[in-house]
Amino acid sequence: YEACAEAAAWLRARLREPPRVALVCGSGLGALAQELTDPQSFDYADIPHFPRSTVQGHAGRLVVGRLGAGPCAVLQGRFHLYEGYSPAQVVMPVRTLALLGVHTLVLTNAAGALSPGLAPGHLLVIRDHIDLPGLAGRSPLVGPNDERFGPRFPAMMDGYDPALRRLALALAPPELHARPGVYVGVGGPSYETWAECRLLRRLGGDAVGMSTVSEAAAARHCGLRVLGLSLITNATPGDEDQEEEDEKKGGGGGGAEAAPAGHEEVLAAAQEGARHLRRLLLALAPRLAEAA
Repeated sequence: YEACAEAAAWLRARLREPPRVALVCGSGLGALAQELTDPQSFDYADIPHFPRSTVQGHAGRLVVGRLGAGPCAVLQGRFHLYEGYSPAQVVMPVRTLALLGVHTLVLTNAAGALSPGLAPGHLLVIRDHIDLPGLAGRSPLVGPNDERFGPRFPAMMDGYDPALRRLALALAPPELHARPGVYVGVGGPSYETWAECRLLRRLGGDAVGMSTVSEAAAARHCGLRVLGLSLITNATPGDEDQEEEDEKKGGGGGGAEAAPAGHEEVLAAAQEGARHLRRLLLALAPRLAEAA
């Protein structure tokens, strides 16, 4: 708590206006900060106790300005468990922004499709999540609880605000083919195998990624409203019959429906869809600023 409070105090002393809404940008989505007017920019390296972004596509900057009429903070890059950070370090920006007075958090990410109804360029508006690291004890809430952040046992049944979700679905540009669904958070950094994708799909997942779930848990612990948006960048893996057919043909399971080869393809797909996501966020901005 003391580290987050020191970071919040450092920012408060430098900001013209404290933010009320915060937006976390996933891989390739940092350009969303360009929509802010009258921006102030801070490198994570300069903010006391903040970790450093080490992943391509994560600039490692906090930009604070106005999105529409409301003061907004945009985190250009986040932290991940696979970078070697602890769960508490991963969520430090969320807790710091809560202490600054943020009441609504928008979590964006680039995700792989699990549901056949999703394709690259589509938007999953997160209805619920499956936090695999958290279920295995890698939650930011593990350890002594500090009541200054929130209660010992926070509820997550309403982790993603239903009213914000309905609003996002109503305002989403048609190019995003927006639909609600379940996001599965995994540890990474390796992409999922065919068998793992089948497992996650059978568990009820619609999309999978390596972020977001820890931040959502910490945000709800702090009493923030949360909206989760997954921009789909990876195609749905083929089913088991397709995999076996590819193996018979000597393809080794690498058919046309397999996920992209690597992070560069994910970044390219995210940047392609980001312009439509920016339109949605601009439309949402006035309503987010009013949220209580």
